[in-house]
Amino acid sequence: MRFYLLALAALALTGCATTSGDMLKSGATPQVVRLRDGSTVQYMEYIPASYHGGKAPVIIFLHGSGEAGSDVTRVMGPGPWAYAKAHPDFPFIILAPQQPRDEEWEPKRLKEWLDIAEARIPADKHRIYLTGLSLGGGGAWAWGIHQPRRFAAIAPVSGYSNAKTPCALKNNHIWAFHGETDDVVPITDERPLVDAAKVCGADITYTVYPDGNHNAWDATYANPALYAWFLDHKN
Repeated sequence: MRFYLLALAALALTGCATTSGDMLKSGATPQVVRLRDGSTVQYMEYIPASYHGGKAPVIIFLHGSGEAGSDVTRVMGPGPWAYAKAHPDFPFIILAPQQPRDEEWEPKRLKEWLDIAEARIPADKHRIYLTGLSLGGGGAWAWGIHQPRRFAAIAPVSGYSNAKTPCALKNNHIWAFHGETDDVVPITDERPLVDAAKVCGADITYTVYPDGNHNAWDATYANPALYAWFLDHKN
């Protein structure tokens, strides 16, 4: 823990420094940036073993409520992490912020964080992808609707949204996932949003696991088709 705290303290809080691609080391490291209001955002930055320079596609991952808190390494629980580690050819950099409290993700705050975090890495800005599970699935919907042109594709898992209309996403590519028997975030909280997105003209696929409960993420993030689908789309 002492090493972890020292590592965080040594990071640049202003976010103005850019990390050269040839200085990046593969693996996961904790990062922190300071926002304009003086608050900070902790996040994990994962550089794949396959990275050897140049611009790289980026997955933004938003965790669920169980990973909120002050230990940023908790965000590396459920999600794309196991798949990334098990596949040496995994091409994506992963950026995963942490919520300090169990509350809704705030798109404006996330935007400011990503502006800083993205500038530190050799990101291919035409291939930025957004995904999240449960609370993070709701965050993916909300952020995608708030800033639709930023992401080449969006993949909410076990998500929901309080938005009345998703028509801001009409030019986006969406693949949403949900368990039919989800008793934490009922599928009825998301299905109307998916149907409305279709009416608006969004390119959307909805995968429903017939016998699946809330944990739709293990199957989703273990599926190589998801990562191939991400790479099929560019802004």
